[in-house]
Amino acid sequence: MSLLDFIKKSPKAELHLHIEGTLEPEQMFALAKRNNIHIPFKNINEAKKAYNFSNLESFLKIYYEGAKVLVKEQDFFDLTWAYALKCKEDNIVHAEIFFDPQTHTDRGISFDVVINGIYKALQKAQKEFGLSFKIIMCFLRHLDEKEGFKVLDEALAHKDKIYGVGLDSSETDNPPNKYEKLFKKAIKYGFITVAHAGEEGPPEYIWEALNLLNVKRIDHGVQCLKDEKLVEKLSENQIPLTVCPLSNIKLRVFNKLEDHSLKKMLDKKLMVMVNSDDPAYFGGYLNQNLIETQAALNLSKNEVKTLLINSFKSSFLSEEKKKEWINQI
Repeated sequence: MSLLDFIKKSPKAELHLHIEGTLEPEQMFALAKRNNIHIPFKNINEAKKAYNFSNLESFLKIYYEGAKVLVKEQDFFDLTWAYALKCKEDNIVHAEIFFDPQTHTDRGISFDVVINGIYKALQKAQKEFGLSFKIIMCFLRHLDEKEGFKVLDEALAHKDKIYGVGLDSSETDNPPNKYEKLFKKAIKYGFITVAHAGEEGPPEYIWEALNLLNVKRIDHGVQCLKDEKLVEKLSENQIPLTVCPLSNIKLRVFNKLEDHSLKKMLDKKLMVMVNSDDPAYFGGYLNQNLIETQAALNLSKNEVKTLLINSFKSSFLSEEKKKEWINQI
C-alpha cells in the first residue's frame, strides 16, 4: 500500500476542530440567503479571496463575520452535518469538536439553539456511519472572565452533551492565568479542560495552561521547543499537543510547511498528532493536512503511523475503544 493510500484509508481521530471554522464560502452564501443576512462579499469567489490572512487577528475578523449567518438550530445542524460528511470521506472515526457559544450568544442567538443543532447532527452521524464524538465548549479569551462564568452556567443545562471546556481566540496578551477561577469552577462541575496555548503565545502560556487550568491537552503547543524544561515535562508526561500544520502556515506561525516543527516534536517523543483547526479557512481537512505535511517534512510511514496512533491515544475515548482503533492502524 502506498503511503498516500495508507493515510487516506487509516482510521483517524480529530481532536482540534472548530465547528464554526468548517463554514465553507458556498455554505456561508447559502445561509446568508436563507436567513436574509448581509455579508460583505458579492460572490463566492470574493469570499474565497478574503479567506487569505496575514495573522490570527485578520483571520478572526472574517471568522466572526462568517459566523453571523448561523442563526437557527437548522443552520448549526447543517454546518455540523457537512463536517460529519467530511469525516466519513477522510476516514475520521472519532471527532472532538470545539464550539464557541459566545460568538453566537453575543449576537442574541440562544445557547440552546447552538448546542442542539450541533449535537443532533453528530448524533445522526453516529447512527448513520458510526462517528463517535465529544463536544468541547470554548471560552473566548479576548472577552473577560466574567462573561465566561455566564456561559458556563448556561452549559450546565447541557452537561450531558458537553464533555469539556477549552480556551481559544486571540492568544497574544490573553494569558491562561486570566481564566484560572473559571476553569476551577468548570472542573468542579466535572468538565475536562483543554486550552489553546503556545501557538503565537510564548512557552509560559503552556506552563500556565498546565499548572493553573489543569488541562489534559494543549491545543497547538508548537512554541514549546523554545523551552527545554517544558519539552522534558511534555515528553515525560505524554501530554498531548494537538498540532494543526496548514493552520500554522496560513497564520504565519511558520513561513512554509517545510519549516514546521512537527518532525522535531516527533523526534523528541512528544505526544503530537495532526488536526485541521478551521479547515474551510486554512485550505484543507485532516487528510489534506496529513498528506501535505508528510510530503513537506518527508515523514516516514512509521512517523505517519505514530501521528495516527497518537490521535487515538490523546482522545477522550475509553481505553478499550482506543485499543480497538489502534489495532486497526
